[in-house]
Amino acid sequence: MKFKSLIFIVLAASMTCTDIYAENNRPIDIALWENGPLEKNDDEGKAYDENVRIYRPSIKVFLPEGKNTGRAVIMCPGGGYALLAYDHEGYAYADYFKHQGIALIVLKYRMPHGNHKVPMSDVCEAMRVVKSHAAEWKINPDDIGIMGFSAGGHLASTFATHYPAELRPAFQILVYPVISMDETITHSGSRENLIGKNPSQALIDYYSNEKHVNAESPRAFIALSDDDRAVPVENSLRYYKALHRYQIPVSLHIYPTGGHGWGYNESFRFKKAVHDELSDWLRSF
Repeated sequence: MKFKSLIFIVLAASMTCTDIYAENNRPIDIALWENGPLEKNDDEGKAYDENVRIYRPSIKVFLPEGKNTGRAVIMCPGGGYALLAYDHEGYAYADYFKHQGIALIVLKYRMPHGNHKVPMSDVCEAMRVVKSHAAEWKINPDDIGIMGFSAGGHLASTFATHYPAELRPAFQILVYPVISMDETITHSGSRENLIGKNPSQALIDYYSNEKHVNAESPRAFIALSDDDRAVPVENSLRYYKALHRYQIPVSLHIYPTGGHGWGYNESFRFKKAVHDELSDWLRSF
């Protein structure tokens, strides 16, 4: 018995994180910035504590079972750059993507807290980590997209318009996104939390992502509600027009009701509709 137990221990120790996921059907948790973050904020030196919204930058990886297209999505939950709604705008989507053979990677990114570069830095690192594990996780490194909700949609569109060349996302999925820092249409809380109360015009322009679309921007799927009172519809319309101007394939879906922040909630009347539309879009390329 002791010999058999020893064999089991050795085998278990030799398993990769992917093997463990496959056996136990559990997601893989990976902390980012093994050697410390590139960009630091005012939380430097403090303990990670989600109760005070000091998040450990990390990813939770949900790999598909059986059917596997090789595609992956890095998801950025919303929260106004003040917190992360990573349940209904994150983990709840695991089964949805699993059934399509798509890996879901939910990102916990740090809040700006004095440094507007921090969230973008964490997204870039997440993409680097996913690409480095692509072979192990059976992911096509050239078919990794970015997805985001609300302020997470702003972060996703920031990545889609400001990405380093080697980290270009294959596609972008934006759900009721903040796009612009133009004070006439932006979400004021997201703007203030990201770039401060009195930002320079240069910062406003830099993070108004509709101004940075070009011929190399990735194709897009955008979904929102017409009665969104938190993030004006004009954010999505401007982004759609910018993509359309450069002949980037873009699918825009505006539902008559639903407000803001519905995520994966059953209470959203058009949940099935938007998921069916997104599934069809994902199968179109």
